[in-house]
Amino acid sequence: MSCFQELTAIDFKSINVEVNPMNTNLKNNHINSETVGTYCYEIAKKLFPIFRSITGKGFRHSLEILKEELPEINVFEVPSGTQVFDWTVPREWDCTEAYIEDENHKRIIDFKENNLHVLGYSAPFDKVLPFSELKQYIYTQEDLKDAIPYVTSYYCERSGFCMSQNLFDELSKDEDRKYHAVIKSSFNEKGSLTYGECIIRGKSDKEILISTYLCHPSMANNECSGPALSVALAKFIKEKPRYYTYRFIYIPETIGSITYLSRNLEILKKNTVAGFVISCVGDNRDYSFVKTRYGNTLTDKVIENTLKYLVPSHKAYSFFYRGSDERQFNAPGADLPVCSVSRTKYGSYPEYHTSKDDLTLISPEGFTGAYEVMTKCLDVLENNFKYKIKVLCEPQLGKRGMYPTVSQKGSYKTIFALRDFIAYADGTNDLLDISEIIGVPAYNLIEIKDKLLQNKLLDIVNK
Repeated sequence: MSCFQELTAIDFKSINVEVNPMNTNLKNNHINSETVGTYCYEIAKKLFPIFRSITGKGFRHSLEILKEELPEINVFEVPSGTQVFDWTVPREWDCTEAYIEDENHKRIIDFKENNLHVLGYSAPFDKVLPFSELKQYIYTQEDLKDAIPYVTSYYCERSGFCMSQNLFDELSKDEDRKYHAVIKSSFNEKGSLTYGECIIRGKSDKEILISTYLCHPSMANNECSGPALSVALAKFIKEKPRYYTYRFIYIPETIGSITYLSRNLEILKKNTVAGFVISCVGDNRDYSFVKTRYGNTLTDKVIENTLKYLVPSHKAYSFFYRGSDERQFNAPGADLPVCSVSRTKYGSYPEYHTSKDDLTLISPEGFTGAYEVMTKCLDVLENNFKYKIKVLCEPQLGKRGMYPTVSQKGSYKTIFALRDFIAYADGTNDLLDISEIIGVPAYNLIEIKDKLLQNKLLDIVNK
């Protein structure tokens, strides 16, 4: 890959956000559908100020915060230089200071005020230059002039700064004026890539994978929302015994999923029945998902069924619009059934990868909506088996208290779904199949199925 191809640059707007101290007793709080939004928002708020990259102290610090809420997270370190398929784990990077100051030592931009001001993985830099020469090291986004861009160059060494186009234009008025530009960064050949893993065992060895990334600096929706929601989902799974085993992973995007696959591919291919990449789930705008490579897996079916009924206006993107770690999980040879799930999809909202993606963009309401979608999906997966009615002809539901005992026009509308479920519970259809046939959300069929099982009218064919 050329340096030009690898460089990523997008720019938007800097908004000053006051980050209040987090409630340090979150892990003792009871989480339910009414409190989960605030719970996730508080985690995101604590993660937000941390300077992160694909390796380094910021990633580890962020994992420590998540471990306070989910102690079952195990932390793994993969040494720099490790070959992971066609990639190599990069040197560990750290940056302690980055700024541009004028001749009077007034800082024009300062990494300590906004950590997007430095090019990710920037090499050390210390030069006094006229702006006419300095500008080659500066990245902006011309179509969003009041925003600071998030820019990285992980695999082609260079130095750089990021600022708003408005500031750049102002400095350009005197290109002879000199500035002192400094980046205090370092590369550790003996460093490592860090990731977290939490496995919650169920009755079956078959697994559901939930992946999120933790490698971007201060961006609220793109970076902090996924890990926050993932922790809440892990707590949801822990509430009661589950059929499936759940694998939650917290990784740096791209190189992290590649590294994780290189170490766990065999067991993932053997056991994964469904999987989700959780990204950009804190805003309160759209609901969206990116399909698997062919769009025909159990994961595609469950997320489409849930959103179709819960949020008919949702957006479904084909795999051609992939952009996060679903790229690696769906790669030929990996072939894992993993969709990406978002509120507003990464790359499709104007604040994405910019300083505008701050704490004002996410909300408890946004998190609550994402949590409802995901928990309904997981509930359906836990109950998605083939069912067969145990009696010939229709069972007499009235004597079991499941059917109106007085037959009158309009008195039996509420039991249509029950009757239709019974009609198609012939041992060939699973819960999602029946849902699609009778036009009732799969998450609403769970209660019907449970009542039939309780009354010993139903067999589970393939559990």
